[in-house]
Amino acid sequence: MPELPEVETTRRGIEPHIKQHTIANMVIRQHQLRWPIPAELPKILKGLTILAVRRRAKYLLLDVAKGNTLKGTVIIHLGMSGSLRLIHEPTAEPLKHEHFDITFTDGQVLRYTDPRRFGACVWQALNSPSSLLDHLGPEPLSDAFNLDYLYEKSRGRNVAIKTFIMDQKVVVGVGNIYASEALFMSGINPKKAAGKISKAKYQQLINAITLVLDKAIQEGGTTLKDFVGSDGKPGYFAQQLNVYGRNGLPCIACKKPIVQFTQAQRSTFYCPSCQK
Repeated sequence: MPELPEVETTRRGIEPHIKQHTIANMVIRQHQLRWPIPAELPKILKGLTILAVRRRAKYLLLDVAKGNTLKGTVIIHLGMSGSLRLIHEPTAEPLKHEHFDITFTDGQVLRYTDPRRFGACVWQALNSPSSLLDHLGPEPLSDAFNLDYLYEKSRGRNVAIKTFIMDQKVVVGVGNIYASEALFMSGINPKKAAGKISKAKYQQLINAITLVLDKAIQEGGTTLKDFVGSDGKPGYFAQQLNVYGRNGLPCIACKKPIVQFTQAQRSTFYCPSCQK
């Protein structure tokens, strides 16, 4: 599924084209996503301008305004297989899984595609509470995600470290692929209890998480079979994965086989020799 780098790649791809642009219309062809798209949303958005294009965790946030007055935010989640892309000269009829369009006054279309329909499009009016975002932990590329925070958060925790760093209440956006990669880079066994890891190792882990996410963003995300960027092209980071998806292949460091096992219903890949 699209993780933080894929969502950030999408944000960066669409922002220059839609920021400060005015919405002419919204067409919803399929209301039933993870939650129903509000039927009144096209009426709400018509004539509003995109004030900012933000990301929080794996959510894309389109702040919309009337003039300079913020009216609210369209919250979009890509789910398991969703994507947003820009169409500069729409001509062909929308395909089966292209569920909604946001059309701008200059003729551009922001189109949402989601074959599995696990994504979402939610309206949050100004000053209204959002249960989607309120419980989330700090961003992994922010100053709030630091050694003191993560080490203190881990004390007394018996949960496995990989499960711990994938908990969105602890830190957002460290999905399955990037958790495996960061733990390999920091030499930590994914099965080890979060509360048993030293402060020095946590600093290595924070550095690894930052590095692997930043690298993935720069490369355009990971090549998942369903993910494409805002330009319709796949990401390219999968070519540089060290452990994820490499079960049985030699470790790049010690040459012993990479091992795969199921952890919290997700596939984990690691090197038992390098990760202690």
